[in-house]
Amino acid sequence: MTDSFFVRVIRPLRRLAAGPADGTRRGRAWSAGLVTATVLTTGVTGWLSVQLYEQHEAEQRRQDILATARQSALNFTSIDYRHYDRDSRNVLKGATGDFKEQFAAQTKDLTRLVAENKSVSEGQVLEAGITRSDERSARVLVVADSKVTNASVPKGEARTYRLQLDLVLVDGRWLTSGVEFVG
Repeated sequence: MTDSFFVRVIRPLRRLAAGPADGTRRGRAWSAGLVTATVLTTGVTGWLSVQLYEQHEAEQRRQDILATARQSALNFTSIDYRHYDRDSRNVLKGATGDFKEQFAAQTKDLTRLVAENKSVSEGQVLEAGITRSDERSARVLVVADSKVTNASVPKGEARTYRLQLDLVLVDGRWLTSGVEFVG
C-alpha cells in the first residue's frame, strides 16, 4: 500500500509542484511580463509627471500675467499730483517697448498737467481676464474703477476704465508693452 499511495498521490503532487516540463519557458514569460508591466508603468508615470508639470507651469504663467496686468492697471489709474514722480516711475518700471517710450516722452507734460489740476486718482482693479497668451506674450482685459478729484471736481467723481493691456516676457518678467482704452 505504501508503494501504491506513493504512486497515486505523492508522485502527481511532486509533478504539480515542479510544474510542467517547460517550466523555464513559463518562468521566462512571467519575467518578461513583469518587465513589460514595469516599463509601461514607468512610462505612464513619467508621462503623467510631465503633464502635471506643464499644467503647473501654465497655471503659474497665467497667475503671473494676471498679477502683472492688475498691478499695471492699478499703477496707470492711481496718480497723485503730490507724488506724480513716484507714480510715473511705477508705471515705467512695469513698462517696455513703445509704450514705455511714449509714456516717458509724455511724463514732463503729464507732470505739469496733473500738478496744475491738482489731480488725484485712486484706482481699484475690479476684474482681469486673459484673452490670449503664449509663453512670451499675453493680452489682458482689465476693468478698473477710480475716484478722481481735481480742481474742476473737488468732491470727486467715479470713473470706470476698461483697459486692454499687452504684455511681453522680458528677462523673466512680464512687462506692459501697450495700454489701450476699450469699450
